[in-house]
Amino acid sequence: MSASFSAERFNALPIVGILRGLDSGRLAPVVDAVIEGGLKNLEITMNTPDAAAQIRAAVERSGDRLNVGAGTVTTLERLDEALTAGASFVVTPTVGVPVIERCVALGVPVFPGAFSPSEALRAWELGAMMVKIFPAEVLGPVYIKNLKAPLPHLKLMPTGGVDLTTLGAYRKAGADGFGVGSPLFRPERLAANDWDWLRQQCRAFVEAFASAAITSPR
Repeated sequence: MSASFSAERFNALPIVGILRGLDSGRLAPVVDAVIEGGLKNLEITMNTPDAAAQIRAAVERSGDRLNVGAGTVTTLERLDEALTAGASFVVTPTVGVPVIERCVALGVPVFPGAFSPSEALRAWELGAMMVKIFPAEVLGPVYIKNLKAPLPHLKLMPTGGVDLTTLGAYRKAGADGFGVGSPLFRPERLAANDWDWLRQQCRAFVEAFASAAITSPR
């Protein structure tokens, strides 16, 4: 059974750290560094070896300090595996209708991946909590602004290309959430067990969001 999702925790800091391909032996210090760095949402992708076990371990270690979700959920089988492991939210790479509909029926927040305006609107109408615009870096913050112009009711979470130098621009363009992978979990830093760097990087993203929230009109 999936763990409970805290919307309050998510809305206070709508940055989702995306963890992909991590060695299970490094999971505990990564979770600790993420919590100590101030992030509130962690996604573990289902194409990671032992993804379900990692989700279960992250949920147990973080308790009520993190929303732990599953990413790259492409099939109902993967969805069932993720929810059984305790994932409290689900992220998909595409507008996968069966997965989205199952999440909505179960009351599990889902963030479907989309790119075109038609895909984004379709994902929203199916019941997305937010629509993941991926890969956002292809067209950048101006694309988020342009999507929001005719579709201001959509909640959008750019993913791919969101880093410390662009987060503010995405926020100003109207982004409601942010998916951050490699700029946060740099493989060479994780391989070196540089947990202090990870803590500091998490804090830097927290500070970047706070600064963007102050300077961006909403």
